Formats: sequence, structure tokens, C-alpha cells
Amino acid sequence: QLPLVESGGGLVQPGGSLRLSCAASGFTLDYYAIGWFRQAPGKEREGISCISPSGGSKKYADSVKGRFTISRDTAKNTVFLQMNSLKPEDTAVYYCAAIYTIREVSTLDPYDYNNWGQGTQVTVSK
Repeated sequence: QLPLVESGGGLVQPGGSLRLSCAASGFTLDYYAIGWFRQAPGKEREGISCISPSGGSKKYADSVKGRFTISRDTAKNTVFLQMNSLKPEDTAVYYCAAIYTIREVSTLDPYDYNNWGQGTQVTVSK
């Protein structure tokens, strides 16, 4: 299990924004596809965005398309998830995950990932 650490979660009002970070220490993310997932109480884990190793391929779930943006900063060894126009239904624990790959692919299927962070809570409420 590689050490991934999420940060940036918190409490925000509807319509607000947050930026989540997924950082790695002790290894480079350059050869890893990264996915962002979320899980609300009583619900299954949902894949919401993913990015290929070079950043050339990105995917979004329909529920966040147009509101969330995934990016990666090689120099900081970090992947970001910019979340705008947040809604109460975005409330969940958000996880990042990594899978080693030499291909320019990424996937929203959580079963494809074998390295997970501990999660960060995002709460959208008045």
C-alpha cells in the first residue's frame, strides 16, 4: 500500500468551492493513473473523476461533469480535484486512489485501483 494523503475537505455552503489534494510521499505519481472517488453514508463508493499518468486523459462522472476539474502537478507530486458549484448531494468522504500503468489510460472503476488514501470529508450544507 503506497502512502496517499488527501486534504482540502471541509464544510462549505451550497454553490461554494473546494479544492482537494492527493499527495504522495516517498514515490512518484508520474507512472500512476489517479482516481477520485466518494462514498456517502449508506451508498456505494462512486468514481467521480480520473486522470492518466501524463494528464492527457481525463474522465468525469455525469454527476460532476462541468463542475469538477481534475489536474495533476508533477513538480508537487500531487493530483487536485477542483470542485465548484457544490451541492448538498456532493456530501461524502472523498478518496483518491492510484494504479500503476505505463498506458495513457484512467478508469472510474474502484476495483481497478490498489492504492487508496484515508479519505477527507466534504460536507455541503447551509
